[in-house]
Amino acid sequence: MTEILASFAISRLSTADDDFDSRLQSLLAWEGVSGADLQHRVDEILEAVKTRGDAAVIETTNRFDRLSVSSMTELTLPPARLEAAYDGLPAEQRDALTHAAERIRIYHEHQKPESWHYTDADGTLLGQQITALDRAGIYVPGGKAAYPSSVLMNAIPAHVAGVREIVMVVPTPDGVLNELVLAAAHLAGVDHVFTIGGAQAVAALAYGTETVPRVDKIVGPGNIYVATAKRAVFGQVGIDMIAGPSEILVVSDGGTDPEWLAMDLFSQAEHDEDAQSILISWDAEHVKAVEAAIERLLPSMEREPIIRSSLAARGALIVCRDRAEAITLINRIAPEHLELSMADPESLLPEIRHAGAIFMGRYTAEALGDYCAGPNHVLPTSGTARFSSPLGVYDFQKRSSLIQCSAEGASMLGRTASVLARGESLTAHARSAENRIIGK
Repeated sequence: MTEILASFAISRLSTADDDFDSRLQSLLAWEGVSGADLQHRVDEILEAVKTRGDAAVIETTNRFDRLSVSSMTELTLPPARLEAAYDGLPAEQRDALTHAAERIRIYHEHQKPESWHYTDADGTLLGQQITALDRAGIYVPGGKAAYPSSVLMNAIPAHVAGVREIVMVVPTPDGVLNELVLAAAHLAGVDHVFTIGGAQAVAALAYGTETVPRVDKIVGPGNIYVATAKRAVFGQVGIDMIAGPSEILVVSDGGTDPEWLAMDLFSQAEHDEDAQSILISWDAEHVKAVEAAIERLLPSMEREPIIRSSLAARGALIVCRDRAEAITLINRIAPEHLELSMADPESLLPEIRHAGAIFMGRYTAEALGDYCAGPNHVLPTSGTARFSSPLGVYDFQKRSSLIQCSAEGASMLGRTASVLARGESLTAHARSAENRIIGK
């Protein structure tokens, strides 16, 4: 059934309803990349930047961001400008930014893998060498909102990983710069900043231009143009993921203040109209209390129209039978953000297989993870937590296998390789291995 809240409808579902599965599937459906028309427009932009470099970047930036620049110099921010932004922040903002950066750095230091090797009894050395990317590109959204936190979350893991050079792109529609974003770039040690966005920025990073260095990997979320462009250039460069709208799944045992949970749902819905906020509980009266809190608090929100649209289009309040059924739904939804708002969240962890980030307990608001808890807020969306993970140090590193055979090891392995190679009719492979066999 669907109930009306303050002149808008939010989906009310129960796992006991016959149409529950189809309704949930409809709510979760999301195609993160465009159709053929938008794909064609993106392809044209990518080709223009690939063939014409800076000139195409300038033309498209002027058109989409309503600027009138004539050179890339006007779209480039020198280090001194970033430092000035940091120095010019009010002390409270500068301290908060610094505190968040330090927590993010400490957390990601724990992710650093180490190279390793071992030697077989026959003297063959086998191992793995970890090396960082030479150059990483960071896309930071601009426009509807500015995200200094995204600068920290993308750049700091790259630094911890050992990336030599970090290139940041950030759109500035109508030429409006966000001082917090620039300050975050300074604090995070970004090497180059270009005020460009959209598909043209992705193309510049992927292919390189006369001014923008070509990178090895592009990370960071953006709009539908950015997502489509990232998918198109994958293979020329690495990418982190194709990001969809932000989402939260709150699972409550009925003991958390309903107003807290309403605000937690709002915290994702206010991102944009396509964001998704879902609450699950086996306490039907508690769900009604959260519903009432939504109705009561929504008119007080600065971004009320966006929240209202998001909740109406993709939000849901779900009543399930018990904790076991809630766990089944968690793994089916595979949420970007999962809040376990309950007395004993740890008891659920062994059975939770799919979630980008898990926030445990009544006091752990997802918003803390967005800014300063420490773990990365660049997370898999739209069910992709089934097979992918949060952005981290490992995304900015590569692994190389190490193999060094002794004479004895080469002889022993050569006999095995010879048999397998001849079985595949690859004679040169076989003879290459046989050349190292002792006493053949």
